[in-house]
Amino acid sequence: MNQYAGSARADRGNAVVCDLRSDTVTQPCAAMRKTMADAEVGDDVYGEDPVVNRLEATLAERLGKEAGLFVPSGTMSNFLGMLAHCQRGEEILIGEGYHVNAYEAQGASVLGGIALSTLPVAEDGALEADVVAGAVKDDDSHLAITKLLSLENTHNGMAVSLERTAAAVNAGREHGLSTHLDGARFFNAITSLNCAETDLSGMFDTVSICLSKGLGAPVGSVLVGPKDLINRARRWRKMVGGGMRQAGVLAAAGLYALDNNVAGLAEDRARAAQLAQELAALGAGTVTQSTNMVFFTPDGSQNDDLRAHLAGQGVVIGGGAQGAIRLVLHKDVDDEALRKTVDGFQSFFA
Repeated sequence: MNQYAGSARADRGNAVVCDLRSDTVTQPCAAMRKTMADAEVGDDVYGEDPVVNRLEATLAERLGKEAGLFVPSGTMSNFLGMLAHCQRGEEILIGEGYHVNAYEAQGASVLGGIALSTLPVAEDGALEADVVAGAVKDDDSHLAITKLLSLENTHNGMAVSLERTAAAVNAGREHGLSTHLDGARFFNAITSLNCAETDLSGMFDTVSICLSKGLGAPVGSVLVGPKDLINRARRWRKMVGGGMRQAGVLAAAGLYALDNNVAGLAEDRARAAQLAQELAALGAGTVTQSTNMVFFTPDGSQNDDLRAHLAGQGVVIGGGAQGAIRLVLHKDVDDEALRKTVDGFQSFFA
């Protein structure tokens, strides 16, 4: 069982008051639902949905890119980026534990014929510049053609510094590589790094932005980049079944999230820090915290018992039978829910 596993229905005695498995479990608020219901729509495959067009243009402008493409999921957004950048037989340099490599079913290789060359990820979530440079293949017919460097920020909740990111990107650029950023939690990274959006996005040719994680939209991601690359990605989107029709009802949620939920990411981070402090005070295991995530490894093999105890109080956590448990703070975890969570941990370890 991986860090994303666990069920909100499993062995709970009370209704769920706090779900910490992921920031993908958020519910659209009443105002977001109304915005969706009132959205003007058109056929997006024809390019006629005004809200989709507005969402794509808005994110492209904010991140300093020429164009955007709205798609159903972050996995598809990254996949289309890979396909737009690379031909069959070309190669992507990527961190071994990065989501595109580890949790997206190797789609670039299986469906796109693109090789993924994995590199070790440093403790801070970065790729070392010398490792990137050393991984670029020679111009040799025996070898794949190294074409793209794909980075991730945040990684396991860690916001990788601009300096470390730039070092890896510059190493790739010096060897003629294009660059892609899996920015599933891009705005969490921006909030933690206290920088402008373009300070991070400007380093990359393409950026994938997820709207359904910390931002709280029910579905959707946007790929932004140069117009020619986005046009190629749009053709691939149709081929893989991602073309949507009256998708403005979904895009409206994304626009609402961008307008209203980005500022709340700082509150998620503050609550994560508070939870980490409370768990550390228990002296019952190791605790680390980055952006909106807390990783708690209980002493001994107590994960299953802890999960059952918390579920009985309406607090849902994921993770396996042993090892670190990822606890993700998000917009649906308010101060009261956090207090109930802390009470649950305290009563278990008492």
